[in-house]
Amino acid sequence: MAPSLWAEKRQKGETLAETQLISIVDDHALTREVIKDLVKSLGFSALTFASAESFLQSSSIAETRCLILDVQMPKMGGLDLQQHLSQNGFDIPIIFITAYSDEAIKERALNAGAICFLRKPLDLGCRLIDCLHAALDRGRGPAPAT
Repeated sequence: MAPSLWAEKRQKGETLAETQLISIVDDHALTREVIKDLVKSLGFSALTFASAESFLQSSSIAETRCLILDVQMPKMGGLDLQQHLSQNGFDIPIIFITAYSDEAIKERALNAGAICFLRKPLDLGCRLIDCLHAALDRGRGPAPAT
């Protein structure tokens, strides 16, 4: 099994972090800030958005290398944003986070291509870091045609 790009770069003392933007979309301010602090502590750039709509209105969509996304938000929820991005040709790796675990929603998110589905606050430590690495190792390309 070939080592990941992430592992190869770390072994060489190189960093991918400086050029990689992680966008965090969550309607809860404290959650956004905690995740942003974690992401920045890993050396990545991070932007936060209080809603799916504010993320869609930003100029950061094309630069976002990974999206950490809350499932339940007012107006447009995380699954709706995932679908919208896919339908518009954006293949951004998504890590879903939620305070409300629901197997049907988890299955829907993962079947639509999400990298991980994590529960707040239990999984926001090492599991989030592992998922972030998996998302960045996956890379980006055009969304598959349907």
